[in-house]
Amino acid sequence: MGFTIGGSRSTREFRSGVRRRGRTSECTTVAEYTGLWGWDVVPGARAAAPGRDCSCGDAGCAAPGAHPLAFAPTVPAGATLDEVTAAWGEYPGAALLLPAGRLFDVIEVAEEAGRRALVRLERMGLPLGPVAATPDGRAQFFVAPGAAAGLPQLLYRMGWDDADLDLRALGQGCHVTAPPSDRGGLGPVRWLRPPALDSAAGPPAARLLLGTLAYLCHRFRT
Repeated sequence: MGFTIGGSRSTREFRSGVRRRGRTSECTTVAEYTGLWGWDVVPGARAAAPGRDCSCGDAGCAAPGAHPLAFAPTVPAGATLDEVTAAWGEYPGAALLLPAGRLFDVIEVAEEAGRRALVRLERMGLPLGPVAATPDGRAQFFVAPGAAAGLPQLLYRMGWDDADLDLRALGQGCHVTAPPSDRGGLGPVRWLRPPALDSAAGPPAARLLLGTLAYLCHRFRT
C-alpha cells in the first residue's frame, strides 16, 4: 500500500511538511477555485498507480483515486486562503474534486472529439465555459446545471437519441477531478480551456454545444 490521505499514522508522519508546502501550492489552487471562480471543492482520494492502492485505505475500493474522501467536508465557494489552509491541512495531498450539479454540470466526450468541437465552437463564436482533459482521454465541457437531467430530452429533440454516441453528462452527485490533480493514478487533469471570470460561475446552456458535440462524437467515434 502506498500513502494514506486522511488516515492516522502515515498522515501524521508527513502532515507538517505537506502543510507548509500546501500553503503555496495545493491551498493556493483550492483558494483560487473557491475565491476566484466561486466553486466548492472537496478533498479527494489519490492512487499510487492505475487501478490500485487508493489512498482511502479500502483494499476493495471501486474507484481508486477518483472519489471524495469519506467524511471530508466541502470547502465552500468564497473560502479565503486562510480558511482553505485550515481546512485542507486536515487532508494533505488530497485531490481537488469539484461537485457538479450546483453551478455547473459537465458533458463528457472522447478527447479527440472534444478538441475538434472546441475549435469549431470557438470559430462559431458560441459561449463556452471551462473545458478539461483527463488522463484517460476524455474532454469535459462545463455547462449550466440541469444538463444531466435534461440530456435525454435534448438529444431526442436534436435527433441524436438513437445514435450510438460516446457522450454522457455528469450532474448532481457526481464529482470531477480539477487540474492539476492526478486522477486514478493515471496522471494530471489539465485545462483545454481554463476558467474565466465571465463563464466559471455561469457556463453556457448545454443545448448551445450539444449539437456540435454529438456530431463530432458520431463522426469520430472509436
